[in-house]
Amino acid sequence: MNRKELEERTKAFALRIARFVGELPRNKVSDVLGHQLLRAGTSIGANYREANRAESRGDFIHKIAIVEKEASETQYWLELLEELELGNPNERRWLLQESEELLAIFTSIGKTVKQRK
Repeated sequence: MNRKELEERTKAFALRIARFVGELPRNKVSDVLGHQLLRAGTSIGANYREANRAESRGDFIHKIAIVEKEASETQYWLELLEELELGNPNERRWLLQESEELLAIFTSIGKTVKQRK
């Protein structure tokens, strides 16, 4: 997968996160968890796009580390929603699987670029 394809994949993920959060039931728990998920899940693609425009290798490494953290945080919020059984179960499971794959991809990118430094 090239850079452009991964940018598109993370944008599609952000859109699905936004739709999923928009369909959560309105209550204190889902409002708080949904807000946190929306922030973390949409920042993966934004930070990856920013990393691709980094000013130096060090800047890229730093920004990819942020992407990894956001992907991990997204996974955490989705795990909570899964255990609480909030939101569409099929979409929730798809998002959880995709967040796991994205985290693996960005962890691999981070390790590779650090080894080459």
